[in-house]
Amino acid sequence: MSSVADKLQRKSQRQTSVKQVRLKLVYIDFWSAVKFSFLVAASLGIVLVVASMLVWIVLNSTGIFGDIDRIFRDILSDENFSIASTFSFSQVALFSVVVAVLNVLIGTALGAIASMLYNFSVRLTGGILVGFTNN
Repeated sequence: MSSVADKLQRKSQRQTSVKQVRLKLVYIDFWSAVKFSFLVAASLGIVLVVASMLVWIVLNSTGIFGDIDRIFRDILSDENFSIASTFSFSQVALFSVVVAVLNVLIGTALGAIASMLYNFSVRLTGGILVGFTNN
């Protein structure tokens, strides 16, 4: 049974100008994985906060909150009910920041756990074989 890397090597032997390199990924540095997962999670957290604020601004400027308030006031027969006061900009911003911070913590921890699990699984499987060609 031949692997994809073997097929690429045979194909590259037919072409004289292409050189192929076969590498095995046998170790992921723990701290590199933690730093990388922290940066990815932090950037996604920033995107989450900005997106939730923009969605709130768009919904508020189009008057959706007023329409929802009117519908719920008719359904509940309560004149004091207000979605707009419940979901104010500051509350939405605070909630999205809290969720973003939790996502950063969990994402960083999951990146660390994933690197440890990969390093442990390499002892059983030998790593991932990756083929590269130089065109």
